[in-house]
Amino acid sequence: MNKDKYDVLKLENQLCFPLYVCSKEIVKKYKPFLDELGLTYTQYIAMMVLWEKKQVTVSELGQALYLDSGTLTPLLKKMEQKGLVIRERMAQDERSVCVTITEKGEELRESAVQVPGKLRECLSLPREDALNLRRILSKIMQDFR
Repeated sequence: MNKDKYDVLKLENQLCFPLYVCSKEIVKKYKPFLDELGLTYTQYIAMMVLWEKKQVTVSELGQALYLDSGTLTPLLKKMEQKGLVIRERMAQDERSVCVTITEKGEELRESAVQVPGKLRECLSLPREDALNLRRILSKIMQDFR
């Protein structure tokens, strides 16, 4: 039997494994910084979209974050309970829910602005390498659109 045929099954030859590990470990690095803000990682990335756009539909938010409504609904409910967002059915289409950032949500931005710098301090990746990695991963993400 040809041993080389099974090389594709070696963990060291997988693209998915280092992506999985890095993603998991980077989110873990975020945790203490986000705990100070009272946010989970997923809430944090949702807030990033809202800090930029101020108001989006659940569908638009899902597209931006690559998340489905089944994941977003409980996430947004918790964010609404914290007073960070308001969810409202759209008058012109009651099937669509609009998410709007609140004043409290906007104020959180001031504390959150320090998070990316704190995370960079935790990583030994030079800025240029980080930018190249981001560019490559963004290309891969386009395949999932």
